[in-house]
Amino acid sequence: MASLSMSSARSSGSPWTAKQNKLFEQALAVYDRDTPDRWHNVARAVGGKSAEEVKRYYELLVEDVRRIESGQFPMYRSLRSG
Repeated sequence: MASLSMSSARSSGSPWTAKQNKLFEQALAVYDRDTPDRWHNVARAVGGKSAEEVKRYYELLVEDVRRIESGQFPMYRSLRSG
């Protein structure tokens, strides 16, 4: 999921690169919800994103999962599309 760039996420800051998406996924595996300063740690691991940006990106992904599970499918734009 994180390998795609959501149009709503793009409007809140610079687009996420494929490398940042991969680093984001890895950081989420390391820094779980009980980690103090979780979003600062994730942002540091991703690079080029603030703690608020990574937190919002995560919230958007959670919302997409909720929609998919309820039978709605979010619209994605590939990182390569312009």
